[in-house]
Amino acid sequence: MPMEYDVILRGGLIVDPANGVNRVADLAIADGKVAQVGDVTGRAKIERDVTGMVVMPGIIDSHVHLSPWLGGAAGHRMLALAGVTCALDMAGPIDGVTRFAAEQGCGLTIACIDYVRPGHTVESVNPGMAELRDTLARARASGAIGLKILGGHFPLSAEASGRVMQVTADEGAYVAFHSGTVDTPQNVDGMRQSCELAAGNPLHLPHINSYTRGLDGSALIEAEDAIEMLGRHPNIWSESYLAPINGNSGKCANGVPEAVATQRNLERGGFEASKEGLAQAIRDGWAMVHVLKDGINHLQGGPEGLLAWQAAESDIGISFYANPPEPRLHLATARRADGSYAIDGLATDGGGIPRNDLCSRGLGLVHLDALSMEGFVIKTSMNPARVLGLSARKGHLGVGADGDVTVIDLARLTPVASFAHGKPILADGQVLGRSSRMLVPPEGAEHVRAMGMDVLIAEPGSMIPGRAA
Repeated sequence: MPMEYDVILRGGLIVDPANGVNRVADLAIADGKVAQVGDVTGRAKIERDVTGMVVMPGIIDSHVHLSPWLGGAAGHRMLALAGVTCALDMAGPIDGVTRFAAEQGCGLTIACIDYVRPGHTVESVNPGMAELRDTLARARASGAIGLKILGGHFPLSAEASGRVMQVTADEGAYVAFHSGTVDTPQNVDGMRQSCELAAGNPLHLPHINSYTRGLDGSALIEAEDAIEMLGRHPNIWSESYLAPINGNSGKCANGVPEAVATQRNLERGGFEASKEGLAQAIRDGWAMVHVLKDGINHLQGGPEGLLAWQAAESDIGISFYANPPEPRLHLATARRADGSYAIDGLATDGGGIPRNDLCSRGLGLVHLDALSMEGFVIKTSMNPARVLGLSARKGHLGVGADGDVTVIDLARLTPVASFAHGKPILADGQVLGRSSRMLVPPEGAEHVRAMGMDVLIAEPGSMIPGRAA
């Protein structure tokens, strides 16, 4: 009697560096898990001929935004269209992330770290250990796996930034640090300070390209400095992105943009760091507003962008063309002496920010022979799974792994199908997935299940694993 599976993908090029697989084969999924890789003779509810396509472990974007504060609910659909099966929301606020995941999710597995923001989750720029422990406990109870230091947007004191990383290390929670403090800007010097403040504790240092924009010298020299710095801090995991645009908040209060990064980008473009200056920057096309059209966010400047920003009473995402190409390309491809990638992951800082380009730009590097297909999988699936503590079940296609798969048309630099836990998310440009599954700490599981979502448990201490220097 032939075996019955849920999904069979036939004749694709299976690229699974974790298991040393790079060959044409069939892949079968049953009960949400990879059941067979090879010559599959059974039948399935969903069968697809993927001859000429690449079949890889599901793409994991380790830096996205899916909250009412940044990104919005549209990010779920945008990630699904980009072939992503699992993502880390890197800011929260957690209550908005869980609500959007439950109500408007598209079948992905979502994790979230909650922001440490003065006046919102902490009282001031200099919270003490007790307040930070309470902040982490509240975030975890709501489903967050850890905390995010907002640095370049809403900075803390250097001392408080260090305390956040100490608290998360003590509790085995996840932590990321957008470099910058009240005294140090978001640049290579700010990144250096972040590395020092971590004091050997586990840390995810995001978007390394954001610190190497050449504002104080050569962008490539800054990128090399960043690589050297990370090589001396094996406790730190990192990622970069390939898009030319950044992602900021357009929200203003008392006549000025709330976010420090927005103020600095206005000044860099020759505009006043004020609400009027931002309005003029939008009119002139220097600032681009994230405008929702047909269920996804698009960049819009000029009169239409200005109208959208005004209609939102300034509380809307904006972007500037802030990222020079040279460090973006170098950071994505650079290797250490041992052959490992100098920057662990390739992410997007996307979601609802319109730059979900892991396939459209990342696979371009494969076409250029700057990145192998195995390297692409390592940076967009295998390494992100490891940093999230999920390498036993995600980031590879071994039998028993979660049925998370992305099917890629390499010639067109685009995903054509994806599955999460064996359920279809994407099929030829159509989003089929619904709701979300969430990666949560044990104390947040009941809360998230009550919202109607399945959960995976992130055990304390399982994330941002250590490695040898």
